[in-house]
Amino acid sequence: MKIAATYQNGEIFQHFGHTEFFKIYETEGDKIVCSEVLSSGGAGHGALAGFLRAQGVGVLLCGGIGGGAVAALAEAGIRVYAGISGSADEAVSALLAGTLVSSGEANCTHHGHHDHCGEHGCGHDGCKGN
Repeated sequence: MKIAATYQNGEIFQHFGHTEFFKIYETEGDKIVCSEVLSSGGAGHGALAGFLRAQGVGVLLCGGIGGGAVAALAEAGIRVYAGISGSADEAVSALLAGTLVSSGEANCTHHGHHDHCGEHGCGHDGCKGN
């Protein structure tokens, strides 16, 4: 299985649509067999699902993500674990161990706002905006 994590300086990057790099992990069972960091090539929200599908990714770990992106990823056959923060390597290890905690839904809490979520196009109707 291939797992992708939004990636910046070893950490889960917190805004899926602005992700410049993904760390792609190839796994067998509960072990990571190899990993590499790939540039998204400057692709935005819509193109990232296709980019990940082309890499053979089946699972994405990310911080904030909007409802449209979650839908595009689901259509590409990619399972999303949202609301993840901290070390990308540790998050993947936790996923493989069955201990990763995910919000499981679209969110954009990293923006630090409350009532104006739709104004920045993060998650539209699916955005929690805490």
